[in-house]
Amino acid sequence: MGIVMALGWYLLARDTPQRHPWATKKEIDHIEAGIPAGARDATPGKAASWGTIFANKHILFVTLSYFAFGYTAWIFFTWFYKYLTDVRGLDLKASAFYSMLPFLGMTLCSPLGGWIADVLTKRFGRRVGRCGIGVAGMVGAAVFITLGTQAASARLASIFLALGIGSQYLALSSYWAVTADIAGRSAGSVSGLMNMGNQIAGAITAILTPWIAQKFGWTASFLVAAGFCAMGALAWLLVNPNVRLEPERELAPEA
Repeated sequence: MGIVMALGWYLLARDTPQRHPWATKKEIDHIEAGIPAGARDATPGKAASWGTIFANKHILFVTLSYFAFGYTAWIFFTWFYKYLTDVRGLDLKASAFYSMLPFLGMTLCSPLGGWIADVLTKRFGRRVGRCGIGVAGMVGAAVFITLGTQAASARLASIFLALGIGSQYLALSSYWAVTADIAGRSAGSVSGLMNMGNQIAGAITAILTPWIAQKFGWTASFLVAAGFCAMGALAWLLVNPNVRLEPERELAPEA
């Protein structure tokens, strides 16, 4: 489905109405009439080439970290409920309640992480505000997920695992902010590349997680996810959001 949608987008979408073969002169005139006079003659900046993007180590490391993020997150999207019922033995009512906790953690921690990152960025700069919360969120996820695998109580394990995914989602906004910091006018391409890494991880975890569980047990499946979180935290340490995609246009140092 993704390939079909991408093909449809490539064939039908254009960067401006003037370039679209289906746009009539009346439509274009109507659109241009609503554009401020000073912006009508503005020339869109040229995006960076894919070669430049793939040669940037900061983009590759943030993509690697988001791959680790996706591997872990998709376990909760695809297998967590089954884990609670089949492995931990919770009944239908208890499973429904405790399987809600990870998504509650995501909902609360995603905006909270963005707020914390903004506060830290204003006070200490992008490296601390963006990457610091990224490292903390992924390390917290690795710790809590590991604790969840060791908890004897199914309910306590569910709480630890929910704290793990919540901690991970503290870092979510930092990924998207950093791609904008580094890529500038090429942020669309770079964030798309980063998100592709996340979705590839989701496809892998949907298959690999139950295979590991069948061969080595569900504890091993979650420990692999915790290992990916640790890897994602290490990757954040190698990202510098102050370096632009074009070296000659680095961001100004922050006080």
